This record gives sequence, C-alpha cells and structure tokens, in this order.
Amino acid sequence: MPAALYFGTTPPDPMRLAPLLAALLVVAPALAQDDPLAYQTPDAALASLVDAPRTPAVSLAPGGATMALLAQPSAPPVAELAEPELGLAGVRINPRTTGPSRASGYTGVTLRSVTGGDERAVTGFPAGARLRSPSWSPDGSAMAVLVDREDRVELWTVDVATARAKLALGNAVNDAAPGASVAWLPSSDALVVRIVPTDRGDAPAEELVPTGPVVQESTGEAAPARTYQDLLESPRDEALFDHYMTGALVVVPLAHTEHARGVGGAGVVTSFEPSPDGRFLLTETRHRPYSYLVPWYRFPARVDVWDLATGDRVATVHDAPLAERVPIAFGSVPTGPRSHEWRADAPATLVWAEAQDGGDAGAPAETRDRLMTLDAPFTGVGTELATLPLRYAGVTWGDDRAAIVEEYYWQDRTRRAYVLDPTDRTTRELFTVSFENRYDDPGRPMTAPNAAGQDVLVLDGDASFWSGQGASAEGNRPFVRRLDLATGESTELFRSDAPYYEVPVDFLGEPGTVLLTRRETVTDPPNYVARDLATGDVRTLTRFPHPYPELADVHKETIEYARADGVPLTATLYLPPSYDAERDGPLPTLVWAYPTEFKSADAAGQRTDSPYQFTYVSYWGAVPFVTQGYAVLDDASFPVVGEGDVEPNDSFREQLVMNARAAIDAGVARGVVDPDRVAVGGHSYGAFMVGNLLAHSDLFRAGIARSGAYNRTLTPFGFQREERTFWDDPMLYVGMSPFMHADKIDEPILLIHGDADNNPGTFTLQSERLYGALKGLGGTARLVLLPAESHGYRARESLLHMLWEEDQWLDRYVKSAGPREAADLGAPADTAGGR
Repeated sequence: MPAALYFGTTPPDPMRLAPLLAALLVVAPALAQDDPLAYQTPDAALASLVDAPRTPAVSLAPGGATMALLAQPSAPPVAELAEPELGLAGVRINPRTTGPSRASGYTGVTLRSVTGGDERAVTGFPAGARLRSPSWSPDGSAMAVLVDREDRVELWTVDVATARAKLALGNAVNDAAPGASVAWLPSSDALVVRIVPTDRGDAPAEELVPTGPVVQESTGEAAPARTYQDLLESPRDEALFDHYMTGALVVVPLAHTEHARGVGGAGVVTSFEPSPDGRFLLTETRHRPYSYLVPWYRFPARVDVWDLATGDRVATVHDAPLAERVPIAFGSVPTGPRSHEWRADAPATLVWAEAQDGGDAGAPAETRDRLMTLDAPFTGVGTELATLPLRYAGVTWGDDRAAIVEEYYWQDRTRRAYVLDPTDRTTRELFTVSFENRYDDPGRPMTAPNAAGQDVLVLDGDASFWSGQGASAEGNRPFVRRLDLATGESTELFRSDAPYYEVPVDFLGEPGTVLLTRRETVTDPPNYVARDLATGDVRTLTRFPHPYPELADVHKETIEYARADGVPLTATLYLPPSYDAERDGPLPTLVWAYPTEFKSADAAGQRTDSPYQFTYVSYWGAVPFVTQGYAVLDDASFPVVGEGDVEPNDSFREQLVMNARAAIDAGVARGVVDPDRVAVGGHSYGAFMVGNLLAHSDLFRAGIARSGAYNRTLTPFGFQREERTFWDDPMLYVGMSPFMHADKIDEPILLIHGDADNNPGTFTLQSERLYGALKGLGGTARLVLLPAESHGYRARESLLHMLWEEDQWLDRYVKSAGPREAADLGAPADTAGGR
C-alpha cells in the first residue's frame, strides 16, 4: 500500500479566516489523494542510518556471573506492521497470535561469562524466530523467552550451562492481555504462565445486521477523562475483549518429567506474582461491567490469593469497582485499596496503598495515603504500616529493619523518601527534594535480586547504595553513593569523569567493590566494563563496533546560551565532517526540540546532557541532516516556566518564541547558522510546538511536524502537563491551538503522521484537520500518512520515506531559500504570544 500524501500551494487569500471558522463547525470530507506515490528512498547517507547495525542489548543474570547479549534486528518491513491488529480498551493486539501487535524483539541470544571466556550462541530456537521478553530464573541457571510464531506465542527456556533452547510448553501463551505473561517461581524449577484456554473457540463474528443502537448514559455524576485511544465502543468490542484477553494460569515445571497444572479458573488476568516463599500466587483479574470511557486499567479488578500447590483460592483480598470518576488532577487515584504486591523480603506478606483524600490530588488534605500490610492467611482488614502526607510512589524493601518508602506531590513537584522500619512500623524522613531540580537529585536506591528473585535493597549493614544521573552545570556525571540509613551520611564511591560518560549498571560480587558500568565517549560507542572501586582499574567486557564509522568525524558539542528573560539554555550542536566556519560560512540549520513545563526558572535552566556521550546519528530526529550539509541544533532547551500561582502555559506561545530566538541567535553568534535559512522540527508535543512557532513568529523558513496534536479542544480534559480543562479556561485552549491560528501559518509545514496512531490525543485526524485548514486558507503544506504506523514509526519503508520527505522539504524551502526581506524577519511576540 503506497504512502498517502497531500499537497497544497495556493496563493494566500487575505480573507482566509472565513473557511477556517467554517471548518470548526462542519466536519470536512475526506481529503482526496491527488498524487499516489510509492515509498521513496532518500540519499544514500540518510538511508544507511536506517540500515546501520544495532548494538546488542545486554541483560545481566542474578548474581552477575553471566551476561546475555541480545541481538537486535534492523527496522522491520512494513509487511510485518500490516499484520492483523485489534485495538481494545487501550491495548493493541495481533488476533492471529493472541500477542501484542507491532512487538519488537530479538533475533538471537549469546551468553558470555562476566569473568571472561568465549561467547556461546544459544542454539535450538526456530529458524528466523522473533524472541521477546527474556527473563532470568532467580538462580541465574535458565532464561525464559517468548517466541512469536505465525499463529501463536510460545514459551521457550534456555539452559545456561548448555546454551541450548527448548520448547517448554505445548500450549499457546496468552500474551495479549496486559502485564507479563510469565513469572518464575522462587525455586527456579518452574514457571507460572498465562495460556490461551484450550476451549476458547472462535472469536465473536461480526454481525452484518445491527441488533440495536449503542447507548451510553450520564446520570449526573462528573466523570472527566483524558483523551484515550482504542477504547471499547460496542457490545461486540466487549465480547472481543473477553475472547482475546481471557487466559488460564498454569504452573509449568522446567523438567519435562512433570505435567503442567492449573491455578484457579480462566479470566482476564492482568497481573500475577508468586509469593517470595513460593506457596501462593497473587492475581489481579478484570471483570465486567466494562467502560467505553476509560482503558482496561480502570475496569473493575478482583485481587485474589491462590494456593500454588492445590490451585485453590485462599482469599479474595479486594474487588475494586469500575473507576470512571477518578479526578483528573495529576496524582489522583481510585478510592479503596490499590497497588497490591508482595513484600519482597518476607515469605508471604501483602502490601497495598489506600487513598485518604478521596483519591483527589487537587483537594487539600493532611494525609493522602496510608500503606497497609496483611500476612498469611490473608484474613481481616490489614494493619497500617505507614501514613503518608503525599501520594504513595512505591516502596523498595530491604530487610526487617529497613525499607525505602517514597511519596510525591505533582502540584509543587515534591519528592520525599522515608526510611521505614517494617518491624516497629516507624518512619524517618530521609530527604525532601523537588523532582524538577535535577542538580539535587539524590538518585534511586540500588537493588539486587534475592534468593526468591525479588529485587531488594543492596545493603551493607545500615548502609544502602544509590545511583543517579548526577546532573550538574557541567553536564550529567552519573554516580554511586553509599548512604548510611541510620545517620544520613553519604559517601561517594564513583562519579563519571571526562572524557567518559559512564553509567552504573550493577555491582559484581560484594556491594561497593566491583561496579559494572556502561561507558562511552564522543567517538566510542557504549560498551560494558568492570570497574574496581578500590583501585580504579577497568576491565573491558564488550567491544561493540562503531555503528557508522563513516560519520565518526561529525562535530558535536554542547552550547550554552540564555533567552531574553535570563533563563539559561543549552543545545547540542552538530556540524558536518570537515566543516570550517571561516571557510564555509554559515549553514542552513535545523532546530529540533520538545517543550517541557517547569514551576521553577532555576530548574528550567539546568543542563540535561553530557558533553561526553557518543555521537549518535540516528535516523529518528534532526541529526541525520548533518550528512546533507546542515547545522543541527538538537534537543534545544524549550522550557515553559510558570512560578508561584502562574501556570507555565499562561505564556506558552511567548516562551516558545523566546526559546527559538535564543537558539538561533546562539548559532548565529558562533558563525555557523544562517538566520535566513532555519527550519524547526519536532515529534508529538514537539510537532505542536512547530505549529505554534510557525503561527506566532517569522523566525523559521519551514517546519517539520510529526504525529502532533494541533486542536486542543479535541483534548478538553487536559493535555501534556496541563490540568485545567477546556471549560476552566477556553481561551487557553484556543490560544495554544495552532489549528485556531492556521491563518497565521505562512511558512511551509510538512505534516507526517502514522495512520494508526495510538497515543492519547494525537489522533491522525489532528494532522488531517490542520492540513485541511491550511489547504482551505491557501497555505503551503504537505500531509504524509504512513500506513500501519503508530505514534512512532518502525517499518523500514516508512523510515526511509520519512527521511526522503524531510530531505526534499528542507532542500526546497530551506537550503535553496534566498535571503529574507527585512519585513519578513521575526518580530517579538505580543502579550498574547502573537506577532
């Protein structure tokens, strides 16, 4: 199926606002396809980026003795994306396999000892198999792998000693339902697997003659909801959801001398977890009544505990009702018990959270959550473990005397951690920080699997270990610290130093001795090393080659500058190999960015990069065009700040223009950017930014907007980080919507969108309607719809065509553009953000 595209270059009409207003009231007919076009291939330098070999993914076994190298394929053909697909309650599945649609995977597994030795390729997998969801047994002796076949998903296991894979179960795995479909028992000798029921039968047939209307009814209670995709829409959708999501749980012994045995009955099981002692199984099962307003995770949910030996139900811990009326303030949750899990360091103890503020994060409250616990045999209402002033954000278990409990509050960006003594049920504050303030981020506690395969705190007496990005004014410098939980004293054990960017992964052996890290430089791709923390000695474990050595000389550097109100900004500047500013002069330029909201100008000005990271020239963003003679300002800072009672979006448009002007001026000051030939691009919210910049400034000659949303009235209950609804502030929604200002977009804009976008709010309709408005108003625009693509694009044909479209657009409207007349140069935005 060819890529669909549309093109309009009618001369501007001074009365073009009238058609736009009409478009708001009347649904436009489907756009005609005037010039069908087959998939195109860009310049060889761009095409080679799509086909460049991908570095293997790495997975470390429990205990750190074995490393699995997972071979990653290049971009799949569009035929793979065109396989059958169903969208049900926010989940997209392949009905042919009862697995996820568009699932990426691996093409092979290689095992190697961390201490040295030859690499061993795992044998036994079916030829050409796509491997997914690898998971280690708790003792590291085996690995479970899902294998996608033409009509089913299979469970295979890998024996580490022999590097041999074998089929573990004759039944098809149900990997369509949300959540993991495989879980190891703590003993490492068996797995719990969700399978397709053997008596499932055929899918419900489509009724050619309707039996009646689809009816929904509001009874006066508010039920605001964000804009979701792929919701259920009819009784047949409900029947399809039941058909494909229903699974049966079985215990599968690793040794084929025993038979699989069932646990409980079939149902829409969305999570299951064995207890650390291996006696029980915790499950969460969704059930009717379903909803046409919210995704599956708001459906009623029953939480049960089962006996793994007998398969019988031990207790129903909770049955949560349909959650259609959760407030939309960020941090709001359903009322009642939620987030049930096993305490990782105890044999069989349940833990969950309960809202104390009605679930409404927008309402004032002294206590928002409490943490509850319940031991086997799981009778009674449970015991309070901790009371939290803010919203519960999770717990990292350690031992009987220490766990880390975290809470947060979105409205003031607070993150707080406590040391919890599970025995005495006491808490002590460990730190309170703003999660916007990256420079003061204490990191996250390091964990390791215990004997049951549960991740628990890495402890050394009273001390825990923490790792983080180490953001600083000189760039990110990842670290590891030893934090004494009794005294709060912190000792730094490792911090990344120039010329490397080195990220901690895990300890090898005793905590605090040898650290596994992923290390890279500007010219060397990431590889894994073992670092002795006492001596500083480094031993290289992998030697992955440069993915595109022909581009090793691309110039990359971080530039720092400030916008008009003094907020410091950064961007990563890329220049073509062998470029000389004095000899070659300023270049046509592509600015690529993504706006981010902040409540603090200080936090907005903090750096988020490292000058020592590898120079990736990925096909995805703007960097590929350095191969075509452009200067690229990638990941340019585009903060949107609102301090105190002022919200960031109150001056969204003005701040976008300030950010853009500052980036261009910084490049011009360096002599590398031609201000008359600058384009702007972005994906998703970045595309929304592009539409606004072209409407409310004249800084750019053209724009590239991919998979964006342009009419905010179509996301009326909030978007991105905006909590106000359309009815709270209609003019905010109108003012921020490029569609409402399409008459001001007088620079060429390339709109690219997947025709199967599943991202909340970025319906493909958004790009179609903006194109329709621009076409009707006489703007210069091109709409490209990529068949079978979702919010991000995956097919090789799509990626090549995307680069071809972008290259053609930039060449026509930017590289070949002449100087602008003085009247065309950007003027400061007015108080409303316009020109």
